[in-house]
Amino acid sequence: MSMTPSIIRTYDLWKQYETEGHDGMALRGVDLSIGKGQIVALFGKSGSGKTTLLNLLAGLDEPTRGRIEIEGEDLGALGERGRTLLRRHKLGFVFQFFNLLPTLTAEENVLLSLELAGRPDERLARESLDLVGLAGKEIRFPHELSGGEQQRVAIARALVKKPPIILADEPTGNLDSATGAQILALLTGRCRDAGTTLIMVSHALNTCEYADRVLRMTDGRLFEEISCEGLAP
Repeated sequence: MSMTPSIIRTYDLWKQYETEGHDGMALRGVDLSIGKGQIVALFGKSGSGKTTLLNLLAGLDEPTRGRIEIEGEDLGALGERGRTLLRRHKLGFVFQFFNLLPTLTAEENVLLSLELAGRPDERLARESLDLVGLAGKEIRFPHELSGGEQQRVAIARALVKKPPIILADEPTGNLDSATGAQILALLTGRCRDAGTTLIMVSHALNTCEYADRVLRMTDGRLFEEISCEGLAP
């Protein structure tokens, strides 16, 4: 694998939650380096720690021990305000259940991402929807769109501010297999075109077909897989 500059690095990352009956350790010494523009698929059973890792990378939670760097910046040193600004400007998000605001149109949902980043631009919002195949549906509300179309809006929302990193948590988990494959091809294709780093948490094994790297979480520990074969149930 050719060496590319790291855009995400974690150092000896641990996360423990206060629980009764077990140690509550969600992450155990995770060391991770992801290169700029890489597309990474992260697999693991429920409770393995993959969503915890994604939340830590997003600055939505703090590690019990260890350090996270995004583009060389230590998340722990940023403070809550700094992490909020980082999410607004440097991170895009795609969720399993789309997380669209039901009272806003498709265009308004995408535009909101730009407004939060301090640079509203209706033209860019429309162009982003066109890029994901939704030209002509800008004024549709979420309930007027299919599940696949709603996820396309979510992808447009994540891409529109041109973040260096997109974090996707089960982006096809609420879609049928055919629509899910279309969404994976769209999301990974647009990220490759833009040189955007993409981390996808998934249970769908076909996700690894679109990835440069395949990672697996087991009991809070991170392992790199050479191929998809080791993930087969």
